Amino acid sequence: MTKRSPFRYFKTSPEIIRLAVMMYVRFPLSLRNVEDLLHERGIDISHETVRFWWSRFGPMFAAEIRKRRIQSIRSSLWRWHLDEVFVKINGETHYLWRAVDHEGEVLESFVTKRRDKKAALKFLRKAMRKHGQPKIIVTDRLRSYGAAFRDIGTAARQVYGRWLNNRAENSHLPFRRRERAMLRFRQMRSLQQFAAVHVSVYNLFNTERSLSSRKFFKLNRAAALAEWLGLLAV
Repeated sequence: MTKRSPFRYFKTSPEIIRLAVMMYVRFPLSLRNVEDLLHERGIDISHETVRFWWSRFGPMFAAEIRKRRIQSIRSSLWRWHLDEVFVKINGETHYLWRAVDHEGEVLESFVTKRRDKKAALKFLRKAMRKHGQPKIIVTDRLRSYGAAFRDIGTAARQVYGRWLNNRAENSHLPFRRRERAMLRFRQMRSLQQFAAVHVSVYNLFNTERSLSSRKFFKLNRAAALAEWLGLLAV
């Protein structure tokens, strides 16, 4: 039985849909910015169309990217960096937890209303269920981490100290730029959905250009773009 294309009921070509979703998720652009940029290329659509496309296909693209990368990544079990950052939703503070490996690959992002032991346990169990247990876990001095690690049985693997967790703290910067462009979030569900999609797209196109020569950077960038254009291809 052949797999049915998810684009089968859409008159617009899959290439244009992929381009619109990539522009909106990857770059700090608003829906109307994407509409204007596509208009310059001769593609006349509404910003609400871009919203619908990203909501419909963004999670599908992200799921396929995660599936491919989880199968290929094995070094992530060496060291994780965990951190949480506050996000305002309708004036109420929520927390976006993030697990990053030693190479800057964002493994998991999770939104909670609190940052207590219960929230930390939920986040850790979700991340370890997908990726396994690392040998070293770098955190800040939040006590919720220590309490959660004692319940899981990984307290001996926790490490914390000044500047040790810069890898996780810097991983929040691309999300912060997107948050400002979107004028923040209005629902916890939409924040969780966008954070998950943004993480997958960021991992795909994050080529660490400062650590490679121009030649290898161009090759990695071309490979990432080719993989994106092949998502959900039937």
